[in-house]
Amino acid sequence: MGYRLDEIDKRIIYRLMQNARDTSAPQIADEVSVSAGTIRNRVQKMREHGIITGFHANIDFERVDGRLTSLFTCTAEVPSREGLAQSILDIPGVVNVRELMTGRGNLQVKAVSEDTSDLSRIANELSNRGLEIENENLVQNERFHPYHQFGPDERRGHVSMADLVSLSGEADVVELVIDSDAPIANKTLKEAGREGLIGDELLIIAIERDDTVLTPKGSTWIRPDDVVTVFSREGVSDDVLREFVGE
Repeated sequence: MGYRLDEIDKRIIYRLMQNARDTSAPQIADEVSVSAGTIRNRVQKMREHGIITGFHANIDFERVDGRLTSLFTCTAEVPSREGLAQSILDIPGVVNVRELMTGRGNLQVKAVSEDTSDLSRIANELSNRGLEIENENLVQNERFHPYHQFGPDERRGHVSMADLVSLSGEADVVELVIDSDAPIANKTLKEAGREGLIGDELLIIAIERDDTVLTPKGSTWIRPDDVVTVFSREGVSDDVLREFVGE
């Protein structure tokens, strides 16, 4: 089963794309109102599922002894494309290979060379591996930006509803981040039920706290910054939201 990204995961990806080196788990946690442990746990899960594949430095090689950065557009036979893409990473100077869903020009190869002679050596090695070079360009500048759709919503300060899945009928499964002033915060599930904060139509499925997912029981406490998964037979109403995330 694939990993489903919620709003917390998306915000993590946005911030790491923006500046992975100087962005800490506590900084992201403060923004989305969960614990730093929860952020670290989410990063680990996304790495395990192959969503986050690494953390890389973006280098301006022109400032390093005037090195040249080139982008080769190449064509490989489709049956051998994947194997070629992996093998040409072993060519000294090749730093990135992209496989494209197209006929011709289905491989893009980014390479760094010391001078034009070294650039010719890389081009020859690509040809010798069975690639047909369609085009070759020197890269002048590269600019990066995180994916806008995963960025913060300017209309609200933090994440309160992390995820929502609508089921058949009016039923919903929702992930809610518990706010410190929410009526249910710092109560056990038994206390919350006794006070009418958890109605008969609601079922607490799971509680994520730091790097642990708790199995809810009557004696389980609901703490601020918990990510609580709730099943609601009658859908998620404003009253339900107020009980869990406050006003």
